[in-house]
Amino acid sequence: MPGQPTASPAPVHHLVALLRHDDVDGAIEAGLMAAWPDTALAALDDEARRLLLDTRARLQIAWDARARYREREARRARRAAAREAARAPAPVATPATETEAAPPRPALPASAAAILARAKARAGGSA
Repeated sequence: MPGQPTASPAPVHHLVALLRHDDVDGAIEAGLMAAWPDTALAALDDEARRLLLDTRARLQIAWDARARYREREARRARRAAAREAARAPAPVATPATETEAAPPRPALPASAAAILARAKARAGGSA
């Protein structure tokens, strides 16, 4: 079944051989970062086990750093886009006709219109 570690130590010996030949890409393709049973590592001598585990650790650190870098760059791009959008002037709407340019004035309620008419009449009559 894919993803299941094998009980055979042969794959880890192959990985060690690839790493000793400085073929990290080949070791990655052969399953360097896959899970292995403890018996596979127990079959290796100390130097081979150290080489295998150190290489895995360095590779994981590098992959984690690459992921953090990509996340940081994505955040920086989003922030730059937000700053640019904030700097851009708002689009000015040009009305098709003059009546659309100014919103219509609201009509006065009937009681307010009557009060205004009386005030105008008094002002005109006493002058």
